[in-house]
Amino acid sequence: MTSTPPRPRAHKRTPVSIEVIVNGVLNHVEGRIVDLSEGGARIDGASLPERSRCEIHYAGQVVYAVVMWSEWDRMGVRFPYELTQGPLHAALERARGAAAIPATPVFLSNRAIGFGRRGVS
Repeated sequence: MTSTPPRPRAHKRTPVSIEVIVNGVLNHVEGRIVDLSEGGARIDGASLPERSRCEIHYAGQVVYAVVMWSEWDRMGVRFPYELTQGPLHAALERARGAAAIPATPVFLSNRAIGFGRRGVS
């Protein structure tokens, strides 16, 4: 039996912090999306059984998902329909835009040339 090498992900994952409500078959729990892409998400604070289907509610939008892996305090979900519009997609785009802004070095320009705190050479 031969194993196939893992495929690269189709979408770039982006770190976010988005409060959501996850509806399972019998219950609904609050969670936080900490990793998001057009194809799926990692949700902390919520856990449902693997291969179960759920709904993710955010800002009036419902996104359907399938649980791919699950631990006692987090889970990874895949979206059967890619995110292309709506509030969750807008939050993803905002997070990607914020990550693209480079950090500016604030203190390097004020640093004295020389040795020590007094700039003795």
